[in-house]
Amino acid sequence: MSKVASILSRKGRSIVSISPGTAVLEALKLMSDKNIGSVVVMEGEKYLGIITERDYSRKVILKGKNSGDTKVSEIMSTDLPAVRPTDSIEHCRELMSNKNIRYLPVFDGDRIAGIVSMSDVVKETILVQKETIHHLESYIRGDI
Repeated sequence: MSKVASILSRKGRSIVSISPGTAVLEALKLMSDKNIGSVVVMEGEKYLGIITERDYSRKVILKGKNSGDTKVSEIMSTDLPAVRPTDSIEHCRELMSNKNIRYLPVFDGDRIAGIVSMSDVVKETILVQKETIHHLESYIRGDI
């Protein structure tokens, strides 16, 4: 069974982060520049939450707030469930589906180790399925 650690080793453990006092507009520019849908909010080495495009659309645009005046801390998601590198991809998929979320922070001990997105989970699932198909085809051909 595939684990969160597989995703982190494939995509890397680099974390794009910003401070809670940053204007939402700056967070959006950062997401655009990096072509990502979320940014980790940190104060020094301490994880505080995640700001996502969904947070922006629902908590700024739909409420008539200004992106330049609103701080990341006002709209970030802080109640996301966390996973560990040893957790299964299936566990991530269930959490994301049950909670209707697209991102999970990954913690190794008490330190943030990365972010897993729904896209990461789907890609990992496809890779595992392709590997299984390859093994089955090899078995049927008698290569094993």
